[in-house]
Amino acid sequence: MTDHIVIAGASGFIGQHLAAAWRARGARVSEIGRSGPDARWGDTAAITRLLDGADLLVNLAGKSVNCRYGPANRAEIMRSRVETTRELREAVLACAAPPRLWLNSSTATIYRHAEDRPMTESTGELGQGFSVDVATSWEREFFAGELPGTRRVALRMAIVLGDGSALVPLMALARVGLGGPQLDGPWPATKARLAAGTHHRQGAGGGRQKFSWIHVDDVLGSIDWLREHDEVDGVVNLSSPNPSDDRSMMAILRRAVGIPVGLPATRWMLELGTAVLRTETELVLKSRWVVPERLVEGGYEFVHPHLDAAVKQIVAERRRR
Repeated sequence: MTDHIVIAGASGFIGQHLAAAWRARGARVSEIGRSGPDARWGDTAAITRLLDGADLLVNLAGKSVNCRYGPANRAEIMRSRVETTRELREAVLACAAPPRLWLNSSTATIYRHAEDRPMTESTGELGQGFSVDVATSWEREFFAGELPGTRRVALRMAIVLGDGSALVPLMALARVGLGGPQLDGPWPATKARLAAGTHHRQGAGGGRQKFSWIHVDDVLGSIDWLREHDEVDGVVNLSSPNPSDDRSMMAILRRAVGIPVGLPATRWMLELGTAVLRTETELVLKSRWVVPERLVEGGYEFVHPHLDAAVKQIVAERRRR
């Protein structure tokens, strides 16, 4: 029998990769989004019909965090995650034959800025601020209520790398000689940003903030592994077992594109640049030190465990295309 997999929020880089891979295997893949194509947000009855009898539900819906965290964007980042998750939960509850497994996207940003030790599912400490509030609200909504026929797993994903990911603009910077480390430092905070939890407090210097990552092939591989392990539920870190740091990551990028040197970006440069580009310094300055304890202890074998080889593969793939 052909698998029926439903992806919510499939229009992004990760969703497109998963959908293409599963369709290539012969699975029936349906999509839920703002404009369909198989069901639309707000039409809970149509979503319920789509999910009834499905084998797997994967929810990746949510506004991109690559934006400026003003009031309107903060509200939409939160709403687009919590409300869609609530609607899916109501639809799953209404199914006569609900999906046996529901994987809901979360984020490794839920953990605190970590320079002292890695954050695992069992020992990790949650952080503070707007991004953490979003992640905790998202997971709380996901695990709310009883769904007796459905196993639920929240995927705390590190930065996902692949052809089309956040790595692409960084490679472009490296090619023009701007591929140095992102250097943290002091920066004044306004009362509004402190109140909103969007000010990045100074952390590791010298580009030593940790960089946790996972190749998109291992997102797919981890999902395959989770489907085979019915005993696993709750939260699972999706990240390489070998995190890097910002300075090392940028050096790997420079080598991959054949540019030997790159100018560093100091905090004041980053603050001005992100204001112009309408994004946030937290995305490059927060030290994310995340380790996939449950995947490793469960025996999952990573396709791309090391950053250097993963970046080379991505660059080679882009050149082929």
